[in-house]
Amino acid sequence: MSDAPILQVDTLSRHFPVRNMLGWKTGAVRALDGVSFEVRSGETLGIVGESGCGKSTLGKALVGIHPPGGGRIVFEGKDITGQSANERRAVAPKLQYCYQDPGNSLDPRWTVRRSLAEPLVVHTALTPSDRNARIAKIMQQVGLPLTHLDLYPHELSGGQQRRVGLARILTLHPRLVVLDEPTSGLDVSVQASVLMLLRELQRAFSLTYLFISHDLSVVRMMCDRVAVMYLGRIVELAPTETLFAAAKHPYSQSLLSAIPDIGGRRVTDTFTLEGEPPDPARPPSGCRFRTRCPRAAPVCAETDPALRPITPAQSAACVFA
Repeated sequence: MSDAPILQVDTLSRHFPVRNMLGWKTGAVRALDGVSFEVRSGETLGIVGESGCGKSTLGKALVGIHPPGGGRIVFEGKDITGQSANERRAVAPKLQYCYQDPGNSLDPRWTVRRSLAEPLVVHTALTPSDRNARIAKIMQQVGLPLTHLDLYPHELSGGQQRRVGLARILTLHPRLVVLDEPTSGLDVSVQASVLMLLRELQRAFSLTYLFISHDLSVVRMMCDRVAVMYLGRIVELAPTETLFAAAKHPYSQSLLSAIPDIGGRRVTDTFTLEGEPPDPARPPSGCRFRTRCPRAAPVCAETDPALRPITPAQSAACVFA
C-alpha cells in the first residue's frame, strides 16, 4: 500500500430535489453534504453506516453515475469533477463501479461472453482474437469455467453472477474499484469465497477498493481503514482496528455495540442507538446525530461539528470526542 493518494474527495455534495404534485421544488434531500476523504493506492477503505446514510450515492458520485452538485473529485492527480461524457470515457476504465445486484446489472438478453466483450469494444482497440484471449484469462482468474461464457445471467447462481460482474470490470484493468455491498444476498459460504476472490484479485491486479457495506464483520476483515457515514456526512474515519477498539463518535460506538457476539447473541446491554434517522431533507440543527445520541447536550444543537483529528490517524465529528 502506497502513501500517495489515488483518490482525493473534497467537500463533495449531492442533493436530490423534492417536488410536490405540481412539479415545483419544495426542498432537497442532502444525500451527500460535504464529504471529504482520501484513498491511498493499494488500500481498502470501508464505508459503513445505516441504510440511507449516503454510502451508495457516494460511490455512484465518484464514478459519474450521480454527478456531484459541489466539491471536488481528484483521481490520480487529475480533477475529474464535472467532466464531459468524452472526458469521463477516458477515466472510466481506471475507475469502475461494482453494482450491489450483479444480476440486474447484466443484460438478461446477452450471454456472459457478450457482456464481458462490451467494455472492451467500447474502451479499447483490441482485435476480436485479443478480446477473446483477455476474456478467457479473466474468466480463469475469477474462478469460472469457459463453458459459462455461453450462458445467460438467469442461468447463473448469485455467486457466479457476482464473479461475472467482477470479470466485466477487470477486463479493463482498473486502478480503483467501488464495491457496493459485494456480499449482499449471498449465502455465508458463498460470501467467504467472494471475499477470498476479492483479496486475490487485489493482489493480482494491484487494485484499490472503496468497500461499501453494512456488514461490520466483513468490513473488519477486509478493510485497512473505515469511514463511518451518517446522514450524508462522514462522522468518523480511522484505521480499522483502531475504530473497533476505540471508536470516538457515539454513532460509531452504537453501530459497533450492535454486532452479534461469537455465540450469535446480540449485545443489547450497551446498545444505545434508538429511533430512525432524521429526514435528510430537513436535518436537525447543529450535530445531525444529536436527536438519537445518548450524550447529547445543549451545545450539540448549536454547534455543527466538523471532522477533526483526534489522533494522527483518527478523526471524528463530535464536540465531546
